[in-house]
Amino acid sequence: MRSSTVSSISLLICLFLVTAIGTASAQLAPVQRMPFAEHLEKYDNPPAPPRKIETSPRMVSPYGLFISYQANVDQNGNNIIGDAANECVISVDPTNGNRMTIAWRQFNDVTSNFRQGGWGYTTDAGVHWTFPGVLQNGVFRSDPVTKSDEVGNFFYLSLQSTWPTQTFYCDDLWRSTNGGQSWVEQSPDRGAGGGDKEWFTIDKTNGPGHGFQYQSDDGINCSGGGVQFQRSTNGGVTWQSPITIPGGPVYGTLDVDTNGNLFIGGEGNTFYCVRSSNAQFGGQTPTFDRVTPVNMGGDLSSGGINPGGLDGMLFLAIDRSGGPTNNNIYMLASVLPSGRSTTDVMFVRSTDGGLTFSTPVRVNDDANFQAHWHWFGTFAVAPNGRLDAVWYDNRNTGNDNSQLFYSYSTDTGLTWSPNIAVSAAFNPHEGYPNQSKIGDYITIVSDNTGGNVAYSATFNFNPTRGQHEEDVYYVRVSPSGGGATPTPTVTATPSPTATRTPTATPTATATATRTPTPTPTATATSTPTATVAATPTATATATATATATATATSTATATATATSTPRVTPTPRNEPTPRIRPTPPPRP
Repeated sequence: MRSSTVSSISLLICLFLVTAIGTASAQLAPVQRMPFAEHLEKYDNPPAPPRKIETSPRMVSPYGLFISYQANVDQNGNNIIGDAANECVISVDPTNGNRMTIAWRQFNDVTSNFRQGGWGYTTDAGVHWTFPGVLQNGVFRSDPVTKSDEVGNFFYLSLQSTWPTQTFYCDDLWRSTNGGQSWVEQSPDRGAGGGDKEWFTIDKTNGPGHGFQYQSDDGINCSGGGVQFQRSTNGGVTWQSPITIPGGPVYGTLDVDTNGNLFIGGEGNTFYCVRSSNAQFGGQTPTFDRVTPVNMGGDLSSGGINPGGLDGMLFLAIDRSGGPTNNNIYMLASVLPSGRSTTDVMFVRSTDGGLTFSTPVRVNDDANFQAHWHWFGTFAVAPNGRLDAVWYDNRNTGNDNSQLFYSYSTDTGLTWSPNIAVSAAFNPHEGYPNQSKIGDYITIVSDNTGGNVAYSATFNFNPTRGQHEEDVYYVRVSPSGGGATPTPTVTATPSPTATRTPTATPTATATATRTPTPTPTATATSTPTATVAATPTATATATATATATATATSTATATATATSTPRVTPTPRNEPTPRIRPTPPPRP
């Protein structure tokens, strides 16, 4: 159980009246445990006025054996100067690992926090990306979530709302049958019900629930309140009436085991794992027959290093390897331990169908972990049962500048590999789109040889604003180190473009765009402690040093390549008719 609830007014003041954003933790907004003030995707600003679109070379950021490729690039593969993108969710085509899509919150101009449903796709295992435009031009969207089914269709669930008066928090679902190149709305606008901080999953078993889609939200929703669950039995075209979830778990995710049982993880008055064994039967109204409290070693938090947002969500995933660990349930989150002002990445598992859970294990292994932030923790289970975890971590920098870190486990999370940094350091407090956060989450999807990660970082420098910009990046991680095998082994016929080596060279110009002070690289050499990290340690120092040297000329290049060609966007849709949403009761 957590400490007593602070009033919503006090929390709002703490979260949003941030007058100065510095790099020292003492200058940041106070860290708050659950329950938070409203984390609603509010309409705060109108869309930014039209502007001349300027571009610079895309960012490709090498760090040791790992290479991060910018995903929110225009149709010509260039970085868009002056925009922002965060809250990125990746999906991979299980029939062709070269095809992936990432969805994100798109801010066309950082002078406004009006966001839309952005996305990008790749056909060459993440080396090159294309951003065709937003789902609907001029429509307020947020909280993007993507999933793929077993035949390679992609689905995109998005929160939608009206502006300038916000009268509902409803979702709609989109489908892509061509690898994320284009999307068709399955449900009508707002037709998927749902609400704020929604998440969803797809039943890919061969049981009666095959193809069913399940979603849950945080209690601020289309129907007026209460943490709710909804089901679609026809591919997201229609959604059944919402059902209140016992325990009210929020800011979490869902998954389905090989028997078709649905599990929802999140935090209510404590963390919960909630099961429905009959949601897979279309003729039955789903009920929840198991509600298990879970000790995660702390609570979800907000503020601090991410002043206006979450410091992490709860991720639940299930082992479907078919071996002795099949149907193990795993939960991981960046949590705030009691008496602390920084977060740890904590992990638990259940081997009995969610009836009981293990004692929490700390994944981040730095010796002085109490003094550092380990935030935005997320993980995935590979088809062979390996666990891959990534998170942001500032242990190497001496300030809030953070790196993406990676660790894996091959023994169901009993032990984790020595942590290694897989990205250069970046300042999470720059590039804010008139909103003091870098989103609320990042994601990873794993295959038998590694993991595909979508994350936000501020590597690109905007000379006009004198600071870096929030962009979306893709990086391949693996126990063998780096992206040596970018094409998942499940791909029937690996594409010749699957290897990253030939395409890593275009980074010379773009890499120079990074800030001259990305964080002290000298400290980065202390990060990897495992054998696999030995090579990244030596290489990372040389790479970062070379990049900093080239930065001065890079900024000028980015400005000189400006173009007046606007980005092509889909045909606008008519504004939906607002619907009055009753005020929900406060959550306990």
